[in-house]
Amino acid sequence: MISRKDLSETLKMALHDGMVIPAHPLALTSERKLSEKHQRALTRYYIAAGSGGIAVGVHSTQFAIRDQGVNLFEPVLRLAAEEVAHAQLDRPFLKIAGICGPTEQALAETEIAVGLGYDIGIVSMAGLEDWTEEDHLLRIQAIAERIPVFGFYMQPLVGGRVFSYDFWERFAAIDGVIAIKIAPFNRYHSMDVVRAVCHSPRRDEIALYTGNDDNIVSDLLTKYRFNVNGQMVEKRIVGGLLGHWSVWTKKAVELLEQIKRDREGTNISTDWLTRTVEVTETNAAFFDPSNNFAGCIPGTHEVLRRQGLLPGIWCLDPQETLSKGQSEEIDRMYRDYPHLNDDEFVEQHLQEWLAD
Repeated sequence: MISRKDLSETLKMALHDGMVIPAHPLALTSERKLSEKHQRALTRYYIAAGSGGIAVGVHSTQFAIRDQGVNLFEPVLRLAAEEVAHAQLDRPFLKIAGICGPTEQALAETEIAVGLGYDIGIVSMAGLEDWTEEDHLLRIQAIAERIPVFGFYMQPLVGGRVFSYDFWERFAAIDGVIAIKIAPFNRYHSMDVVRAVCHSPRRDEIALYTGNDDNIVSDLLTKYRFNVNGQMVEKRIVGGLLGHWSVWTKKAVELLEQIKRDREGTNISTDWLTRTVEVTETNAAFFDPSNNFAGCIPGTHEVLRRQGLLPGIWCLDPQETLSKGQSEEIDRMYRDYPHLNDDEFVEQHLQEWLAD
């Protein structure tokens, strides 16, 4: 039995202050084998860009890394952990492991993550369609006994499901739940999570992060306020754990820092409304909502390929590729919103990140 190792106070404070946490992609060769060189380069990029952590083994890393015959779950977690250790950072940096599957599988993945020194497990609730909400809560409770848990409300179009307000109230009550990624791509469902956490006696122990790639800036600027037993309780979504932030990461870090400064003021500039649209439109090009997100992983791969951080856009599934017109949409993002890309930063450091 593994006893849970809780976050240090330094890491806990950084988590609650708000971080940019990219969802780490998978670097493959043309033979669809792991490119260790590029996998390490990506981690080095995220560290150098100033991110507050990385999430490995999540949707962006491709759930199929767990499949028999692929068996890349442990290798990709290990490579990322080695790069973080090698960086010898003098700032807080979170290693977050994606955890999937039924309870037995999820606990086995948890043990691998703990053994590799990961700080948190972000737990997917996808692929368990016949499970009741009670089943999910029992699974989360079992995982939280072994590693601090980052909850994950995933949108239905990519494998998630809708959960009730009562579910999130009970979820927030679980000892060991320290954060929740809100990513249903739905304002009503997002508010369910924030309201449930605000009503929880553990509300100050749980950090809220956006995964709503269609509403990143607005999520981060908004102060939520609810009447809890006659008292007004306020809470913010403090940072993001996003596949969108696996690209142009340096600019994402700058964006969050600017938001942190501005959201504490009394008057927030209406320019932020324009920036909300710009970021959402770039996400549409990367994530391919016009085709029910079929190209969401290849889309981010294409940006990283153009920058030289990936050798190609290959996914484990040969059928998973860019949708028709998606490359042209990415071209348009480069043309219309040049201030959002970090190509210059990547070009300056690419060779050192690719070095052995």
